[in-house]
Amino acid sequence: MATLNQAPASGGHIHVHVSRKIFPAVGERDAQLVLRDVSFTVEPRSFLVMTGPSGCGKSTLLNIIAGLDKDFQGEIDLGSGKDRLTYIFQSPRLLPWRTVQENIALVLPDGDPRHAKIPEMLSRVGLSQAANAYPERLSLGMQRRAALARGFILEPEILLMDEPFVSLDDPTAQSLRELLMELWHGQPTTVIFITHDRAEAVQLGTRILRMAPGQASVVQDVPVTLTDAERRDRSAIAAAQARIFQTT
Repeated sequence: MATLNQAPASGGHIHVHVSRKIFPAVGERDAQLVLRDVSFTVEPRSFLVMTGPSGCGKSTLLNIIAGLDKDFQGEIDLGSGKDRLTYIFQSPRLLPWRTVQENIALVLPDGDPRHAKIPEMLSRVGLSQAANAYPERLSLGMQRRAALARGFILEPEILLMDEPFVSLDDPTAQSLRELLMELWHGQPTTVIFITHDRAEAVQLGTRILRMAPGQASVVQDVPVTLTDAERRDRSAIAAAQARIFQTT
């Protein structure tokens, strides 16, 4: 039975415990055990990356943490961040009939003082000149910049991100990773980020949880201690990646 604990967690920590998550049998497809005995705590304002190949349960776990999937056995305690949680999906999910600026404003209540911060946020993500453009006029990279702006304008305590840079060419993805690091340092929040890209996991994360297909659980939990400069150095990232994942 799922439980979403409304009591504040100690120190703003996030506590995750999923004892079982099963996809039920459908037609000729047997029931599938997706997650088993997954437990961890996330420190406030840390950047936790969950990595692993497609099908290992990463997105399912993120949906459970977000409260989008309540059909599981276990307990999720979001502490004080439960009312200030933002989810950035793989797709930018911009409304095509609204401009970039209108898409960002859409997540804010009428009269919210954060509306005044939208021009500054657009400048931070490099979209000032595209404020009045419609999504169809933007490249995928620009759309994902808009999604980042929309996520951070909410000033979340918890930011969930499900492979937000997937399917981008390497230079565009790299520029967005660097932008995300800048936004996070300027506006610290607790991030849980999903990727199948190990180099991306090392570059962004302060901690990595690795999941493996067929095991339905976390098989590796390691800190990442790179400096900000090293996170922009491909050779340092490659060395850390080899060290962290050397047993796989």
